[in-house]
Amino acid sequence: MNVFLVVLLVLAGVTLLLMEMFLLPGFGVAGIGGFAALVGAVVLAWLKIGHVAGYITLGACLILSGLAIWGFLRSKALDKMALDSKIDSHVELANNKLKDTNDQSQMTNNK
Repeated sequence: MNVFLVVLLVLAGVTLLLMEMFLLPGFGVAGIGGFAALVGAVVLAWLKIGHVAGYITLGACLILSGLAIWGFLRSKALDKMALDSKIDSHVELANNKLKDTNDQSQMTNNK
């Protein structure tokens, strides 16, 4: 039963960390929960199963977290979430010709 709980905590922790990194903005409940689940799995394995299981669980947490992040970055799921629209419009600048509003008739009227 302890081994099942440790495996469940590791999977939940990695899943929550992935959700926090790629789906939910900021460092919030999912990130804290994922980190707590991973630490809880290592502590539970260390105390209830033994020191060797604690080291194995710690290594498994680090390796699985790294592989999960790497795999998610390489998958097509991240491409589907990203904005990937191309903008085809362009702006045509108008000619900067100034009209001469001061013609001779206005200059003579001002004097």
